[in-house]
Amino acid sequence: MKKVTVIIPNYNGKKFMEDCMEGLQSQGSQDFHVLFVDNGSTDGSVEFVRERYPELEVLALDKNYGFSRAVNEGIQASKTPYVILLNNDTQVYPGYVEALVAALDTNPKAFSVSAKMIQMYNPGLIDDAGDQYTVLGWAFQRGVAHSVKRYTKPAKVFSACGGAAAYRRRVFEQIGYFDEKHFAYLEDLDVGYRARLWGWQNLYAPEALVKHVGSGTSGSKYNDFKVRLAARNSIYLNYKNMPLFQLILNGPALLAGYWIKSRFFKKIGFGQAYKAGLKEGWHTRKTCKKTKFSFGRLWYYICVEGRMLGGTVSYIYEFLYRKLLRPRGS
Repeated sequence: MKKVTVIIPNYNGKKFMEDCMEGLQSQGSQDFHVLFVDNGSTDGSVEFVRERYPELEVLALDKNYGFSRAVNEGIQASKTPYVILLNNDTQVYPGYVEALVAALDTNPKAFSVSAKMIQMYNPGLIDDAGDQYTVLGWAFQRGVAHSVKRYTKPAKVFSACGGAAAYRRRVFEQIGYFDEKHFAYLEDLDVGYRARLWGWQNLYAPEALVKHVGSGTSGSKYNDFKVRLAARNSIYLNYKNMPLFQLILNGPALLAGYWIKSRFFKKIGFGQAYKAGLKEGWHTRKTCKKTKFSFGRLWYYICVEGRMLGGTVSYIYEFLYRKLLRPRGS
C-alpha cells in the first residue's frame, strides 16, 4: 500500500500542469498516488489532464468551491496515512516527496511538514520556509526574499504553507478539516493553529525543495478579491481559535495590527476591499465553529502565545534584514 497521496487542487491552471507533473515524475521513488481535484475549471484543465496523464485520478467538482473544499474532498477521498497538498503553480525538485515523508516518519507528533519553497522566477530567493503568526494578527512567510542559502536547518514553525506541505491524515479527524468558510487564504494557518491547540507540531523540512510561481490562481499578489478574503479570514482565524481571555490579552496588539494594515492597504489602493473584508468577518464571525477550549490543553494555549510573541520578533528581524541588512544580489 502506498504511504502518501499527492493532492493537486486546480482552478483554471492548465498552463501550469506540465511543469507540475514534470517535477513529480522526477522523483526517485514513484511510491505515491496523485489525485487531481478540479474546482470547476473552464480552461480545459480536466480534459487536458485526462488525455495527457491518464494515470492520474481525477476528481472533478461542478464549480469553484475554493481551495479549502477542494483539498478536503481530496483528503477525504484518499486512503493513505499521509497526504501532500501541492499547488498547481509549483515544480518540485527530486527527493521532495521522500523528504516530507521522512520528516513525518521520524516525528510522530508532527501534524504537518512545510517544504522550502523557492521563487520560480527568481530562484536565488526563498518564497516560504514555513508560515509564522504574530500577536498583531499578521501571518507571514518565514524567510521570504532571503537567499536560498539560508534556512537550511529543520525547524518547528507555526504552520505549514498548504501550497506544498505534507499532513498526517488521521489528525484531521481529531481537529477538523480545512475550514470551507475561508474559501481560500489563511486556511492553512487556521488548521495548523488548531493542530497546535491539540498538542501537534508543524515542522519545516529544508531538503524538500519546490519552485513556486505564487498567486497562480488569483493572478496577482494584491487584488480586491484576495485582500477582502484575507481580511475576513483573519477575523475568523482569531475568533475561532482564541478563547475570550486570549482575545482580551491580545486585543490591543490585534487592533494595532488591523489599523496598520488598513493604512497600508489604503496607501496601495485596496483600503475599501480590506475594510469590507473586516466588516464581513466581524458580522459573520459567529457562524464559525470555535475551537472548544479545555483547561486540560491550557499548556498548548500558552505555547501558542509564546509562538506568536516569537513570531513577532521574527517578523521584525526579517523585515529589517530585507530592508537594511541583506547583501545586494542575495
